Amino acid sequence: MSTKATVHNTMRIWHRYLGFFLAGIMAIYALSGVIMIFRTTDFLKQEKKMSDQLKPGLTAEQLGQAIRMRDLKFESSNGAIQNFKQGTYNTETGAVNYTIKTLPNALDKLTKLHKATTKDPLFYLNVFFGVSLLFFVISSFWMFMPSTSIFKKGLYFTLAGAILVLIMLFV
Repeated sequence: MSTKATVHNTMRIWHRYLGFFLAGIMAIYALSGVIMIFRTTDFLKQEKKMSDQLKPGLTAEQLGQAIRMRDLKFESSNGAIQNFKQGTYNTETGAVNYTIKTLPNALDKLTKLHKATTKDPLFYLNVFFGVSLLFFVISSFWMFMPSTSIFKKGLYFTLAGAILVLIMLFV
């Protein structure tokens, strides 16, 4: 028995197999997205001691840029040693010792999925994933015939989901 090659059946087939293909990607994106929510906290982060040799005589702002710390401020000094919240900087020698908190390597790589820019090869995965999710949204409306009650209820749930996001964004 052959099946009709209708738009309805074609969309269902594409939706099904693309869904299976993307299941692993979606699980990883979901995990990394939840981790990203806690990026401003110390949740799952480990302390690392860092040492570097920089130019002597840097200002707090220049030091912050050099070691990639925002809003770095010197809190006190002891001779040539400038103390800041995360460490010390010797203004005569340029030696800096500080502590950073980072995610374990595997989790750090996961969070880079969400931070990829056009200069990063992950950019292509992000674009593919975003377009695939948009296809899922559209193709899901071909899972049920428009005359069924499930389809009509599905439209209400779709509208409710969109309204919830708009409320969360603008209220």
